[in-house]
Formats: sequence, structure tokens, C-alpha cells
Amino acid sequence: MKRILVVGAGGQIGTELIPHLQKNYGYDNVIAADLKDEVVARLSQNAIAEKLDATDFQAYGELVKKYKVDAIYNMVALLSATGERMPDVAWNINMGALLNSLNLAKEFNTALFTPSSIGAFGSNTPHTKTPQDTVMRPNTIYGVCKVTGELLSDYYFSRFGVDTRSVRFPGLISNGALPGGGTTDYAVEVFYEIIRSGHYTCPIPEDTYMDMLYMPDALNALTQLMEADPAKLVHRNSFNVTCMSFNPRELFAKIKERVPHATFDFDVDPVKAQISASWPDSLDDSCAREEWGWNPQWDLDAMVDDMLKTIAQKLGK
Repeated sequence: MKRILVVGAGGQIGTELIPHLQKNYGYDNVIAADLKDEVVARLSQNAIAEKLDATDFQAYGELVKKYKVDAIYNMVALLSATGERMPDVAWNINMGALLNSLNLAKEFNTALFTPSSIGAFGSNTPHTKTPQDTVMRPNTIYGVCKVTGELLSDYYFSRFGVDTRSVRFPGLISNGALPGGGTTDYAVEVFYEIIRSGHYTCPIPEDTYMDMLYMPDALNALTQLMEADPAKLVHRNSFNVTCMSFNPRELFAKIKERVPHATFDFDVDPVKAQISASWPDSLDDSCAREEWGWNPQWDLDAMVDDMLKTIAQKLGK
């Protein structure tokens, strides 16, 4: 892998993925693409950046051809809570970008990574140590898109030989870009609010467990999987990955140990509560460990320490 195009590069993952890939493959071998002018302007300060609507097949193809791309990271997505407010838009964006990515990967013989999510699971999925292969009947448009994406990616691999790969991300915790409309956003928002004001009001019920992954581990998962020996990959689309599971009450207790004046309360968002209740409490990621050596490095305590320190510096506190 030498020439990488990241579409949807201005999002929570893409913002941190770009420097991670530059470090691994070189500045000139990573191209960041996003739809919004202001995002492209920001990205261009530290990367080769292009404006792109990933649902525009012709423009997308011209960019792949221009840079002689041999790997695409398709990070375009309208997330779970936002998607429920406009499901038709979510479908058109999420599936339009995916289908274009698959067809261009087929045409130009590129590898393709498209993230899936715990949102692909539903209320009738086993919630504890959710298996790699299990019932997947999501009740959100975001989840429907993710299940469809997994199936389509497997189809393009088996039917056309496209090198498709994916992981099912749990909630992602990052001190880089702010989250953008996901159900697990509280686990990032809380750090900003506690450092700013000492108080946070949580929209998720206090006893709702969800799997989480700290961004450094998430980025390593991407590159490890894309570099893995294809002969060892059984599942491809898509691998369970995780490194911690907690509920809001447990996370807030860890923060309060370090910030004694911090206070918390709850104003539950019924949409987010319904979505989070349908998702797994914990994932079984043994297939990722066996097939490509997945081995996360972060735990809850280390993540909380790093988030508080980094965001305090970021906010000048």
C-alpha cells in the first residue's frame, strides 16, 4: 500500500487517521478528501487535500486516477443519532459513498476499507460477549446501512475479487476532532464539559453499558488489518474489535477520582437511550485477535488520564 485516498477525511476518525497514515506511509502518499470547503482548507494545512463529494462517481474516479490510488479508506457516514432525524439522507450518503467506493475499487484494483459499527447489531443480538457471527437485525438506519455495507463488501470480494476489509467499531473516544452525532458521543463530550465547567449532563442512562475504543487503538486496528496477510482473513467484513466496556456511571466515577469537584446528572435523550439499549454491552473480538493479531493497548484508567491531560492542554486549562 503506497498511495492512499481517505474520503470523509474531516470526520472524527479521518482527522486523526491522516497523520497516522502519513507517519506510516509518507506525507506525499496520503490524500485527504472531504465535501466541505472549510474542512478541506483545514486539512490542507497539514496534508494533500481535495474537495470531493463521494456520491459523485465521476469526480471520485477522477481523483483515484489522478493520484494513482491503490487503497481507499471510505470514512463517509452520517452517524446513528443524526441518521434517525433524516433516514433518507443517511441512506443516500452512506450507501452512495459505499457503492461508489466499491465500484471504483473494482475498476482501479484498489484495496478498500469501510468501517462498520456495533450499530449493525440489534436488540435480539446476544448483548454480552457478542459473537463475531450472530443475528444482525438493527433498528436504526445507520445500522441498516452498516449491515448492508458488510454484505456488499463481502459480495464484491467473492464476486469480483475486490480486497475489501472492515472492522466493527464500538464507540470511539478521541481527543482530536469532536464527535458528530453518534450515540456514544457522551464519552467524549464529558471530558470537555468537566474541564470547561466542572459539570456534565448525560443523555445516556447511567447503567447502559457500551463497548468503547480509544482512538490510538482504533488507528492501529485500521493499519494492522489493511497490512494483514489476506490468506489469513476469514471474515473480512467485518471484525469485532474492542478494548473496554463501561456505563456512564463507571466512567464518571473514574473522572471524579481525578477531578473531585466534578458533578454529573442525567437528562436522557429517548432516541439515544433506545439506540444504546439495542447495542451490545461487550464484544467478543477473538476472531480479530486470531486472524490478524489484534491486541489493544489502552484500558479505561489510561484513557481517562490521557483524555483529561490532553483536553486540558487543548482548552488552555
